[in-house]
Amino acid sequence: MEIKYQLLSGVLYVYFNGELDEYTAQKSKAVLDKIIDENMNVSKVIFNLSKLSFMDSTGIGLLIGRYKRLSGVGIKSYLEQPLPNVQKVIEISGLTGLMPEIC
Repeated sequence: MEIKYQLLSGVLYVYFNGELDEYTAQKSKAVLDKIIDENMNVSKVIFNLSKLSFMDSTGIGLLIGRYKRLSGVGIKSYLEQPLPNVQKVIEISGLTGLMPEIC
């Protein structure tokens, strides 16, 4: 799993590349938390999932945890461009009820 980020006009874009599952979640959580800690002055965070090839319930839990952390300080979070197999997991979990999907 590789996580990169970019800050554009007060919006934090986080890009996932690889698989987000029980084997990669701990390291991914640490990386995400560091990125978020360093960018708490943003208006929103967009999680780009266009290169996330697989995600299981552990990945959903990780995203929900980041959502709670961000929303607790008034920062909105969104999902962007999930692949069809990841989209299915997102829909089944109801994650879009918390983190809307944007185009």
